[in-house]
Amino acid sequence: MSIPTSTTPSTSTAAPDTFATDRETVQQLLAGRAKIEAQLGKVIVGQKAVIEQILIALVSGGHCLITGAPGLAKTLLVKSIAQVFHLQFQRIQFTPDLMPADITGTEILQDNDGKRTMTFVQGPIFANMVLADEINRTPPKTQAALLEAMQEHQVTALGVRHVLPEPFFVLATQNPIEMEGTYSLPEAQLDRFMFNVVIDYLPEDDEVAVIIRTTGGKGQPIEPLFTGEDVLRFHEVVRSVPVAEELVRYAVRIAAASRPHQTGTADFVNEWVSWGAGTRAAQNLILGAKARALLEGRAHVSLDDIHALAQPVLRHRILLNYRAEAEGIHVGEVIRRLLAAANPPVAK
Repeated sequence: MSIPTSTTPSTSTAAPDTFATDRETVQQLLAGRAKIEAQLGKVIVGQKAVIEQILIALVSGGHCLITGAPGLAKTLLVKSIAQVFHLQFQRIQFTPDLMPADITGTEILQDNDGKRTMTFVQGPIFANMVLADEINRTPPKTQAALLEAMQEHQVTALGVRHVLPEPFFVLATQNPIEMEGTYSLPEAQLDRFMFNVVIDYLPEDDEVAVIIRTTGGKGQPIEPLFTGEDVLRFHEVVRSVPVAEELVRYAVRIAAASRPHQTGTADFVNEWVSWGAGTRAAQNLILGAKARALLEGRAHVSLDDIHALAQPVLRHRILLNYRAEAEGIHVGEVIRRLLAAANPPVAK
């Protein structure tokens, strides 16, 4: 595999790696992918597409919203990935009585040698990988406590800025059933998630394997393969993957085509969509496509990379209206029509 020499702008403050270091980092990532799957296979059966999407988000530096029914190993999967990458892991159970300070931390009054001072006590958000379990079961005020952390990688308490450890990821789960007493995530927060990963029920053979494994002896422990510093290097090298301008324009056109009542918008979008995807959708399509290309051993982005990630990138950014719900139209169908209607770039 050849390593690209051109680079794209990076949001990281780290100094750019040399060409030789980029090459070593890419080889480390490629050699490690099979090992990652082997380690996760000790505790997770199937779900290859789900694992791939979470890995893409991880090496890209993005957050994930994970949607699935109870009992599909969402928590186990996230914890296992944190172990593979040797990242500090924290799980927060979101409940209706959870307060913002329970997540970010709070100032407490301490007596030090007769002198009283305010000391900040860090909350569980101060970790490399945070699992926000059932995020839709807490009120919007508490959900909003994650916004600054997800976007700025910091929290503010009493006007003081506290920087979060790097790398930093939020993987939030939500249950698509039992919606009574839940609070829908606002669009501004949904847009901060790179992917909405959907975990479905396993095929019969895989489910049988799960039952046999979980009702037998103690499983094998997961061995760490990387470090947080490795993950930060992966972020840099992913952004160095070149992408043709035609593919960038294609990603922009897909996102723009989802916005209703704009010039040239398709009739089905105007009829079914209340709110479409913004610019961050196209950014995540391209960034995710770069990571997918690297994980597959390619030094360039292809059209298939964008198509493969269109569903997880767009499904939480397109809000359907009451007509679509009345007609039984799901967001996945709208995305499929968007891809079918878009004009892909022609290979030269």
